[in-house]
Amino acid sequence: MSAQTYLAYDYPALSVFWSMLVFFLWIMWFVLLFRVVMDIFRDDALGGGGKAAWLLCVVLLPFLGVFVYLIARGKGMGRREVEQARAQQRAFDEYVRQTARGGGSRADELARLSEMKARGDITEDEFRRAKEMALADHAPSAPEKNEVAR
Repeated sequence: MSAQTYLAYDYPALSVFWSMLVFFLWIMWFVLLFRVVMDIFRDDALGGGGKAAWLLCVVLLPFLGVFVYLIARGKGMGRREVEQARAQQRAFDEYVRQTARGGGSRADELARLSEMKARGDITEDEFRRAKEMALADHAPSAPEKNEVAR
């Protein structure tokens, strides 16, 4: 057996550069391929047959399929990605708003207040003011004149 052993100094700097470039381009190719496949499934305007045809084209002829898809439908890819990002942001904002409100409806809030009053955690006057705030769905603007600071 005459297997050659390569040492670090047998691999010149230019070969290291080209190997890194090829590896980087290989990774970028897979990123582009997955983005195209995700866009095929994300597009609501494209029917099932169209999605299947584009997917077959991309899978069977990857380089040609991806480049043709980018030429034919590339402008819409960015638009669809922005729409999805905005939809996700709206969903997150709604979740934060709902969580900040306590996540429940007015009926849930009133039931919680009734339980607190029944346990004696709040007085009748505090219950009445909290109920008014829950039904009005806003915080009090200024304290009443007859309230004493606690």
